[in-house]
Amino acid sequence: MTAAAARGAAAEAPVPILMYHSVATAPNDATRALSVAPEAFAEQLALIGELDLTPVSTAELAASWRSGGPLPERPVLITFDDGYEGVHRHALPVLAEHGYPATLFVSTGWIRGAHDTGGGLDTMLDWHQVRELADAGCEIGGHSHTHPELDQLDDDRLREELVRCKEIVTDETGTEPTSFAYPYGYSSRRVRTAVRAAGFTQALAVENGLARRRQGPYALHRVTVRRSTDTEEFTRLLEGRAITRTFAKDRALTKGYAVLRRARQVRRKASRSRV
Repeated sequence: MTAAAARGAAAEAPVPILMYHSVATAPNDATRALSVAPEAFAEQLALIGELDLTPVSTAELAASWRSGGPLPERPVLITFDDGYEGVHRHALPVLAEHGYPATLFVSTGWIRGAHDTGGGLDTMLDWHQVRELADAGCEIGGHSHTHPELDQLDDDRLREELVRCKEIVTDETGTEPTSFAYPYGYSSRRVRTAVRAAGFTQALAVENGLARRRQGPYALHRVTVRRSTDTEEFTRLLEGRAITRTFAKDRALTKGYAVLRRARQVRRKASRSRV
């Protein structure tokens, strides 16, 4: 295989993007299922090294896929949603120990401080901690302002959620965010267009599958890491094995809920048209 062919094959290879939420010893009921114990998180990051995977940031992956630039032979992404305090308390020391980058997607109205709307589900980061994470090499991305289902919002509210989030992250960290993650993983063509118009250059969904270049920069797939994810399952996620079987129940629930949400949208539009 020529060097050019090898680069092309690497560019098309699927990439695991790990989606974490809380890292906590004693999570509350609202976050327990999507929380990971600190000991488990440390073991998982050690396993990434043992399997010779190389963590990169969301911006780095998207930039490489956009330009055709080089990536490590076996890239992986470590991402966190929402902005829970345990990312600073428990995850940051482990990331620093290994020298791994990560991406934190913050819901700016959930972060403790001047913009706090009180919607956070557990103890959240404050902006000083977010800045410390950024200074340690963590990419800070957007996750909306108040964490709504974006595809259920009208155009004005959708734009407000995106623009306000972007402006607050820029003001608080001094760096304009380029990466976005959809709350609950929900998006649509209209939402993706709005995310792009707000100035984000890539966005992550969920889908519980490996990310591939052909998905496009605004619909990259991730795999969910839960409190119940053991070493065997985590290894399968990294290696892309049996992912469909692992998340079969999740997909069935997601499809069923999607039908209900579409029906809700139709009723809402019909109601507006009668006014």
